[in-house]
Amino acid sequence: MRILLSNDDGIYAPGLKTLEKIARALSDDIWIVAPELDQSGASHSLTLRDPLRIREISERRFAISGTPTDCVMIAANHILKDEPPSLVLSGVNYGSNMAEDITYSGTVAAAMEAALLGIPAIALSMVMSYKHPAKWATAEHYAPEIIRHLLKIKFERNVFININFPDLIVSSVKGIAITRQGQRCIESTLEENVDPRGRQYYWIGAIHYDGSGDEGTDLKANAEGLISITPLSLDFTHRKTMNQLEKVFA
Repeated sequence: MRILLSNDDGIYAPGLKTLEKIARALSDDIWIVAPELDQSGASHSLTLRDPLRIREISERRFAISGTPTDCVMIAANHILKDEPPSLVLSGVNYGSNMAEDITYSGTVAAAMEAALLGIPAIALSMVMSYKHPAKWATAEHYAPEIIRHLLKIKFERNVFININFPDLIVSSVKGIAITRQGQRCIESTLEENVDPRGRQYYWIGAIHYDGSGDEGTDLKANAEGLISITPLSLDFTHRKTMNQLEKVFA
């Protein structure tokens, strides 16, 4: 099995090193194509107005001067065009990608791009508290067996998987939950200040939210110490509203 690894934290991120260990438990044919620099929050953006450059760091390891989406596109259409990957793994992200995080996440976007290209894809993220180090060993321990199970199903077109590991050591994880995407009650923080030259600037701060999410969601599962596995679809169509519109415009 040829596995392509990418992320949004950059080519030297510790989560990518963890992902490589996970992948090597599954296959020897591992390729890494990741952003040269941190692209957190890049979402599914493409670089259209600047040239992209490929830097070969070592055998089967490349850094791209662009976004996670650029990385997967270049890997599939150029670096691995003669033999495309049979699986794309993205992550392991430094921080959660649940609920509305999914819409901002470059980690999720790399898996999304793979799904658009018809390649089975899985995004992996580590829920964490910034007060102590990320528990990479938890992802490394559980991910290989989870991925083996996921590969038993047929990945439908435009569908990919999003996994979030709780902020717990290996022995404290309570289990696995198949979940839906949650939704937070968001309170965004926008800091306004003045720089040393007297110019105003704004800094998007931490997002605060109330509660752990509804039953059956990724938020609720992780609050209960469970690994959440959420299938995501690229079809954003809201069927109920579509049916209402068809009646209004009949």
